[in-house]
Amino acid sequence: MDKLKEECGIFGIYKTNEAAVHTALGLHSLQHRGQEGAGIVSFDGKKFYSIKKEGLVGDNFNNINTLSQLPGKTAIGHVRYSTTGESKSENLQPLFANLAIGGFACAHNGNLTNSISLKKKLVELGSIFQTTSDTEVILQLVARSKKIKLIEKLIDALKQIQGAYSLVILTNKKLIGAKDPYGIRPLVLGEKNGFHVLASETCALDMIGAKYVRDIENGEIVIITDEGVESVKPFKSVKERPCIFERIYFASPESIIGGKTVYTYRKELGKQLALENKLTADVIVPIPDSGVSAAIGYSQQSQIPFELGIIRSHYVGRTFIEPSQSIRQFGVKLKHSVNRSCIENKKVVLIDDSIVRGTTANKIVKMVFEAGAKEVHLGISCPPIKYPDFYGIDTPNFDELIASNNDVNVMTKLVGATSLFFLSLDGTYKAMGCEQRNAKSPQFTDHCFTGDYPVDVTEFFKKNEN
Repeated sequence: MDKLKEECGIFGIYKTNEAAVHTALGLHSLQHRGQEGAGIVSFDGKKFYSIKKEGLVGDNFNNINTLSQLPGKTAIGHVRYSTTGESKSENLQPLFANLAIGGFACAHNGNLTNSISLKKKLVELGSIFQTTSDTEVILQLVARSKKIKLIEKLIDALKQIQGAYSLVILTNKKLIGAKDPYGIRPLVLGEKNGFHVLASETCALDMIGAKYVRDIENGEIVIITDEGVESVKPFKSVKERPCIFERIYFASPESIIGGKTVYTYRKELGKQLALENKLTADVIVPIPDSGVSAAIGYSQQSQIPFELGIIRSHYVGRTFIEPSQSIRQFGVKLKHSVNRSCIENKKVVLIDDSIVRGTTANKIVKMVFEAGAKEVHLGISCPPIKYPDFYGIDTPNFDELIASNNDVNVMTKLVGATSLFFLSLDGTYKAMGCEQRNAKSPQFTDHCFTGDYPVDVTEFFKKNEN
């Protein structure tokens, strides 16, 4: 559990044949965002259908028998990694409820930072919760709203919540997408043969052959009906602050953000790291797979050869997010093995995109030394992660973050490296295409580095203190 844990992936499609099949394909391309469970809700014009299962999309939505149970031309889907709410089957999404206004299905990526107080208030008013997911708070608020029209009820609900969210919502007549006022969590709009698609990333559009139209804007609600796409912006305008970790870590390398592929940003992070830290070394080695793009950039900038000195097994599974951690006793060698021919008698620079607890880094550094490396330097293509996240990334608390309580000298000793170096905050912003960070009005949500939380997180700090 020495990596940032994924958020969630959401997908929605309106009025096309085999909507559930398209949704399953879209979710498959978003699988990197969550592997605990997947779900699809479809609508055939009369009735809603739902299938939610623990495990991977490909294991659960891989045959016509399953997908035939999800008829209709409109569907939404969700892949989940639990951040708020326990890892239980009842927390799998999309969540569905029969409201007075009709069926209402919702899939959510992000975290609500005032869900604790809202849930307490709703329970006192008589609401009954079936899950521990903060997403159910949204359903309850919509259900209890005194407004008349559906969109008015949704706006009423969203104005009561705080935090980070991207939503796809399916009703009897509409597919709806929404982003929080700061636009922390991603959501894009696509189109194929006249039908519309909503997805967390553009890679999901590519999977089904849809064309990217645009990003959903911060604080925007889009309503897709037979008449087309309508946009509503009910919130007070604030400057957009998307999560910087989408570009550094979470999004798929081929996804496009801000007009560039994520791969391009990550190579640039590596180049900036090389510009700031000029080392004499024999070989640049990525910690796979997360460090590959940055290592390529570092190698290109430094002119030090790039080698696959560490080989990752793709057959073990992502054990750090499985409910049972017993397999961890076998160590990091289950996932990584050293390519000795690239390492022996050489000064090695290992590159990774982040370091959280430092335990895996320590084991990999040790493995590289054991393979005969003369020196092992560890470069991280982002600043030190000093603060926990409460917006949809499952990061450890302060006492578990290696950079929260230690300086670089101490961290170097803890990971066992010859040296340890991080990309500066300004270097990170340069890689994102910004000259520097605007301290008065930051361009990104970067609180894990700076402690600058754009949305109040007092409830979470109190919860952790208790």
